[in-house]
Amino acid sequence: MAHDIRAQLRFLSVSAQKVRLVLDLVRGQDANTALETLRFIPQHAAQPVMKLLASAVANAEENFGVSRDDLFVAKIFADEAPTRKWRRFGARGRFKPLLRRSSHVTVILRERESA
Repeated sequence: MAHDIRAQLRFLSVSAQKVRLVLDLVRGQDANTALETLRFIPQHAAQPVMKLLASAVANAEENFGVSRDDLFVAKIFADEAPTRKWRRFGARGRFKPLLRRSSHVTVILRERESA
């Protein structure tokens, strides 16, 4: 019986749009391959996503007794989290709004069916 192993990263201070560019690279890969891929991606969002994936793999090994070699990334997605609204003051007494976007990332690992 295959378990769905979930891990969540909430309130990551990178926009969901930028995180999705990283997630698209590892979706469907084996867990070990995905971790290696994330190690060498230059994007800022790759580091926290790599830690999240490592946490999900550790959860699978500790809580479910699943070998890390049998795991693959079944689903991985980023949702929008609350946006902090800041202001920067501009010329002639105006101010320029800044939107500091954040995201929630969820990863779901599954065990490969051995034939």
